[in-house]
Amino acid sequence: MKTKLKKISDSRVELTVTLEAEDLKTAKKEALAKLAKGVSVEGFRKGKVPIEVAKKFIPENDLNAETIDHAVRSTVIPAFRETEKSPLVLPSINVTKYVPDEVAEYTATADIVPEVKLGDYKKLGVKKPEVKVSDKEIEEILENIRTSFAEKKVARKAAEIGDEVIIDFVGKKDGEAFRGGSAKDYKLTLGSKTFIPGFEDGIVGHESGDKFNLDLTFPKDYGVKDLAGAKTVFEVLLKQVNEIKKPEVNDDLAAKCGAFKSVDELKEDIRKNLEAQKNHQIEEKFKDDLIRELVKKSTIPTPEILVDDQMRIIRDDMTRNASSQGLSFEEFLERNNETLENWEKEARKVAEERVKGSLALQNVAISENITVPDELVAAKIAELRDVYKKSPEAIKQLKDPNVKTDIHNRLVIEATLDYLVKENSK
Repeated sequence: MKTKLKKISDSRVELTVTLEAEDLKTAKKEALAKLAKGVSVEGFRKGKVPIEVAKKFIPENDLNAETIDHAVRSTVIPAFRETEKSPLVLPSINVTKYVPDEVAEYTATADIVPEVKLGDYKKLGVKKPEVKVSDKEIEEILENIRTSFAEKKVARKAAEIGDEVIIDFVGKKDGEAFRGGSAKDYKLTLGSKTFIPGFEDGIVGHESGDKFNLDLTFPKDYGVKDLAGAKTVFEVLLKQVNEIKKPEVNDDLAAKCGAFKSVDELKEDIRKNLEAQKNHQIEEKFKDDLIRELVKKSTIPTPEILVDDQMRIIRDDMTRNASSQGLSFEEFLERNNETLENWEKEARKVAEERVKGSLALQNVAISENITVPDELVAAKIAELRDVYKKSPEAIKQLKDPNVKTDIHNRLVIEATLDYLVKENSK
């Protein structure tokens, strides 16, 4: 077997493989053995016909076709191995020459694991900020606690900031109700800034039973493009005003929140929880920043097949998100005034960054010989098996060797990220 490699791009190659008589002889022997199993000859059980006998009953064209097919399948991966290139998927094959028993030639085109040139991943220059919890943040949590223990009482008065109101409303643009702009028996705490500017303030001063309109303009940076900067009218029915009486922040309130003897103990617990949350958030952002900087300092080709795979994952995630809102993927794009072409353009950028990050981490793992023991993989599978014990389908998938490989790879990536964090925190 002879091979000749042609580079199509940084992540795609065409390999020309020439097979000689000896290679074809081996392939023909295997082809005969396979075809003989399907031959029926009087005096022999099917599948038990001797090869030399079966050979007489096998059409030459069938034998030639099976021989070249077996020759290609049995040599294509070893051929790539000789060139030290690893196909990401099965190569596309084109037989260009075949003289039975003498010579054969085919080309194998494939996306390959690209050559990555890593930057100095031990000195990425990314700084992790210190965790700081302000007194204001603690006070906000205390305010939420006060709200959760608040007593509500129906009030026969005009609504004020701080009151809870129960309303029906319909939002209209150009005289037509728009999606997501209507609700019945909606509970709204005035001053919560849940709605667009002007809505809650417009309810202040009205009493139970009042019907009124609010002429409002959506912010220019509103998330739904069709409503951004739009002039609208909200038809509102105020059905009930509830006066909210919040408890004082004292030791009694602290005792209601758990085994706290004083407000100071409660505040200290709030501080510790906030610090833990912020530590986690900062750690995750630090990892993201490290990957981003590593990609920036490295040379990483992006195979189309990997980018397309990430594009599919991104679209699936968005489709599920749209479905949770009662929308199809296309309706979700339309609602946000987004074209499929522009979405694909932006999604491709994200997909390429994901692929580059993954390839960069894989190469760091190889460079540093980062591995995970089988015991850790087994423990992770056992953990997942316990989580999904009520799902037979999930349990079945966990037995798939490919799933085990995927879990192993994920754990290696996690270990590699931990390594980068350690090296860049010195």
